[in-house]
Amino acid sequence: MQVPPPRGPLSAWLTDRLTGVQRSVEIVRSGQPFADEDLQLALWIAYELQYRGFDGVDPEAQWDPDIIAVRNQLERPWIRWLESSCRVDPTGEPVAVQLRSMIDADDGPRLAPYLRRHATREQFREFVLNRSVYQLKEADPHSFAIPRLDGAAKAALVEIESDEYGGGRPERMHSELFRTTMRWLGLDDSYGRYVAEVPAVTLAVSNVMSLFAIHRRWTAALIGHLAALEMTSTLPNRQYAAGAARLGASDEQAQYFTEHVEADAVHEQIAAHDLCGSYLQQHPDAISDVLFGARCSLVVDNLFAEHLLTGWAASPRYLGASETATG
Repeated sequence: MQVPPPRGPLSAWLTDRLTGVQRSVEIVRSGQPFADEDLQLALWIAYELQYRGFDGVDPEAQWDPDIIAVRNQLERPWIRWLESSCRVDPTGEPVAVQLRSMIDADDGPRLAPYLRRHATREQFREFVLNRSVYQLKEADPHSFAIPRLDGAAKAALVEIESDEYGGGRPERMHSELFRTTMRWLGLDDSYGRYVAEVPAVTLAVSNVMSLFAIHRRWTAALIGHLAALEMTSTLPNRQYAAGAARLGASDEQAQYFTEHVEADAVHEQIAAHDLCGSYLQQHPDAISDVLFGARCSLVVDNLFAEHLLTGWAASPRYLGASETATG
């Protein structure tokens, strides 16, 4: 994967640094970090050094102290915004109950019903294109937590991640199933292909996971984030599958979505009870961070959904939130 072109001085500093150009950079605060194109791309580039890196870039750039220092500065406004937007107070109930209450109270944009009933093929294609930024490395960020856990919590996370990685069958890996859906829509299924094209909020969906993954301090938030993903997956994926079938996808081309309907119904229980519940038995003071991670997942995903629906609102086929609310 090539280093994506910069979108401003922050990402330009990183791209220059990775190609051997030395210069200074000033970190400018952003009132809405999730929508800051330059900030989110700079964070994504910095985080990607911890995953696969970039073609022609020295692997040792992963540990470049100047890049790490700048990344830490970039994270500060991002973390402040997440803290101010996503912190919730624990209630004292079991974590599975608190997670379910949080999810049930969430009233985000109705993206999945719209894709099921009304989306054009081009709109569905745009949805999949944006999702590819994360889905082609699905499960990788949450796997960072495995060496940080013990006992039942570790076993639960490994059980979930094993399914995500196909249970030892590469063709069953969820990232590979997603590639089949991409090819159905005429998309390039190369890893990271569309990073240069997607908006800041799409990068933010990936970046919040990477923030929690890269920093051991955020382990509890990372598993809370995973729990929210698993607990909010089954119904939307059923709707995505129906929308794909309506637009002509074969069973194989829609398998990424149908696979998640069954798998995540099981993963929901494992994540809430065996993963988060077991972790909190060992680390009871981490409940606030578990809930914080879960809330970050909901809030940032809602911003992503709102971005797509707002962009489609100009389309004559768009029916509006009131008409999708019953989906």
